[in-house]
Amino acid sequence: MRIIKMSFLLLVLVVIIGACDSVTNNGGGGSTNTAGDWLIPKDEVLDGGPGKDGIPAIGDPKFDSVSNTTGMSDNELVVVYKFGNTIRMYPHIILDWHEIVNDKIDENSFSLSYCPLTGSAIAWDRNIGGTVTTFGVSGLLFNNNLLPYDRATGSNWSQMKLLCVNGTRIGNTPTVFPVIETTWATAKKLFPDAQVMTTNTGFSRPYGSYPYGDYRTNNNKLLFSISYNDTRLPRKERVYGLIDGDKTLVFQFRDFPDTPTVKNIDFEGTKYVVIGSQSDNFITAYKSSDKILTAINDMQNPQNVMEDNAGNTYNIFGEITAGPQKGARLSKAKGYISYWFAWGVFWRGAEISRN
Repeated sequence: MRIIKMSFLLLVLVVIIGACDSVTNNGGGGSTNTAGDWLIPKDEVLDGGPGKDGIPAIGDPKFDSVSNTTGMSDNELVVVYKFGNTIRMYPHIILDWHEIVNDKIDENSFSLSYCPLTGSAIAWDRNIGGTVTTFGVSGLLFNNNLLPYDRATGSNWSQMKLLCVNGTRIGNTPTVFPVIETTWATAKKLFPDAQVMTTNTGFSRPYGSYPYGDYRTNNNKLLFSISYNDTRLPRKERVYGLIDGDKTLVFQFRDFPDTPTVKNIDFEGTKYVVIGSQSDNFITAYKSSDKILTAINDMQNPQNVMEDNAGNTYNIFGEITAGPQKGARLSKAKGYISYWFAWGVFWRGAEISRN
C-alpha cells in the first residue's frame, strides 16, 4: 500500500485548532441548531468544525493482499472484519482521515465507523428496516464521539451508544458485527490471506501522518468538552468494554499476559468468554453458554485461539473450526475498544475488571 506524502494543512488545522488541555473547553465547537427530538442532551451536541461530509466517508474501498501492502509500521492499528471466508483489514492510518467506510461482502452490507477522538471502531449492518443505506460523517460530536448519519433518512446515530439519537429512526439500535482491533504485526500474522484496504480512496490525504498532533499520547488533551470526567484510569488508555444492558465491565490490556489468555466470567447473569493478549494487542469477547474455554497455541493455524471442554476448537472470531460442533459459532458479546475517558462518560460507573 503506497503511503501518500503531501501537504494537507488546511484540514489538519480545522481538526486540531481547538485542541485544549481542559475538559470544559468546547474547543471551538458550539451547540448545534439541528431540528427534532434528541435522545441525548441537545446542548451537548457540538459542531466539530469540518461540517457535514467535510470528513468524507469512503464508499468504494479498494483492497490489496497482505504481501503487497507496504508503508505501515508493525505497531500501527488495524480493524479486522470477517464475513464467510472473506477477511478484510481497515488501517487506522486511513480511518483517521475518513472515519466511516461503507462496504459490502457478498450480500452483507455494513458500515465500519472509527472515531479518532474516542478511539472506538464499530461495524454495523447498513440494512435498516429492510432499507440498505450508507452512513456519512455528520460533523457533529457528542462527548467527543462521532455521530454518523444515515443517508436514507438523515437520522443521526451515536456511535458509542449504538443508538439512533435524532431523526426519523430515533430509538433504533443497529445490528452490530464483531471486529478485531489489533496491530499490523499481529494482523498479518493471524490473517496472512486477508484483504487490506488501500490508500487508493479517491481522496488526497497524507495517509500515515496522524491529523491530531499529540492527541493519542497526551492524557490531558481533549478537543471538545465532556460532561463527566472519570479519573480512575488514564484518559487515553485503550480498554475493552463489555456491555450488558446498562452495565459495563472494562478490561485493561495489562489484565492479559503476552500469551493469549482466556477469562471465563459471569457478568449480569450471562456467561462470557474474554480472550486477550497484551503483546498481540487484542481483546475480544463472546457469550459462552455452559462451556468452559481455555486458550491454545495452534502453530499451524494461529487464528485458532481457544478450545472447550467438549473438544471444539475456536478461532479468534468465535467460530468452531474443528470438533463435534464444527461450523457453529459463539454469539458475539456487545463490546468494543475505546479510550477510557469515553467509557467513563458514556457508561458512567463502569466496573473495572480486577480478575
